[in-house]
Amino acid sequence: MEKKRFKFVIPVMVIVAIGSVYMLRNYYAEVPDIEQLLITICASLVSGVLAYFLFPQQGENKIDDRGPY
Repeated sequence: MEKKRFKFVIPVMVIVAIGSVYMLRNYYAEVPDIEQLLITICASLVSGVLAYFLFPQQGENKIDDRGPY
């Protein structure tokens, strides 16, 4: 794995975790604590995986020569 990608992945995961905890505590207080924890962990992991694959790598400027001509 590339360390440059983690420059974006880790902050995305932290922001999602903070937002998840905030929303679950304030708007969905009836959800049990252990399930809130599981939801937060899963949301952070999924967002991290998506960010890892969706953010481009540095220096990757491939020209697509199969464009619509």
